Amino acid sequence: MRIRRALLFMPGDDRRKIEKGAASGVDSVIMDLEDGVALSQKAAARTTTAAALRDVDFGRTEKIVRVNPFSSPFWADDMAATIAARPDAYVLPKVESAHEIRMMSSYIAAAETRYGWEAGAIHLLAIIETARGVASLRDIAESDPRLAALIFGAEDLAGDIGAARTPEGWEVFYARSAVVIHAKAAGLQAIDTPYVALNDLPGLTADTRRALGMGYTGKLAIHPRQVEPIQQVFTPAADDIVRAKRLLAAHAAHQAAGTGVFDLDGKMVDMPMVRAAETVLARARAAGLDV
Repeated sequence: MRIRRALLFMPGDDRRKIEKGAASGVDSVIMDLEDGVALSQKAAARTTTAAALRDVDFGRTEKIVRVNPFSSPFWADDMAATIAARPDAYVLPKVESAHEIRMMSSYIAAAETRYGWEAGAIHLLAIIETARGVASLRDIAESDPRLAALIFGAEDLAGDIGAARTPEGWEVFYARSAVVIHAKAAGLQAIDTPYVALNDLPGLTADTRRALGMGYTGKLAIHPRQVEPIQQVFTPAADDIVRAKRLLAAHAAHQAAGTGVFDLDGKMVDMPMVRAAETVLARARAAGLDV
């Protein structure tokens, strides 16, 4: 599965910013046709985004388009204007039902057939940012094989339920946890909400570490300066890799000797710790590190 540690939003009507994002080294650039674009600029954003998909060298960075919600009057035009330029994935915001995912997947499948592309190669990422979306998480997560990730959107959710956003985030904690649980149950990636204080990089790092601790595999970024701190948190450090390898080697030796639970450095090691070590190494491999 493609690694998505940081996913950077860039307005779809600004070619210069899209090019800057493509050169930033971020895992994914999301060219935004929704909230990042004024109503008067929707048509221009579609044209700019389609041209960028065709002409800009993104290197290894994933090329994603965020369209307007399926229920909006803009969704069909967004898809029609960008599908021929073949993005790597689409982000669908404000998802509230499995039906929306299936309909979008069908649209993409028809294009893959029409253009002779590999079936299923264009992925979908769904943003969960309404009360109805949270309530429908299980159906959404299991809706379609094309779905690769669930994204949590805290700001829109807070507005939808009438909550006041706080630094602690307790008003959205249930939903933030639920997105991870349902994503992992369905074998999907879980992408965390953006950190909106652009100049608070220590706060960003702390919030990203909380997301990692909750089980998230990546986080949205809304400025290029946020990319490095996010990707650093989601990339295991050398010491973490060494500890994980040592634990797994000890586990293998004890298994060969017929021992299940064992002691390592004064701590009991059982299968949850083994699985955690395996996850560390999997994250390191996905980031391109030699483990």
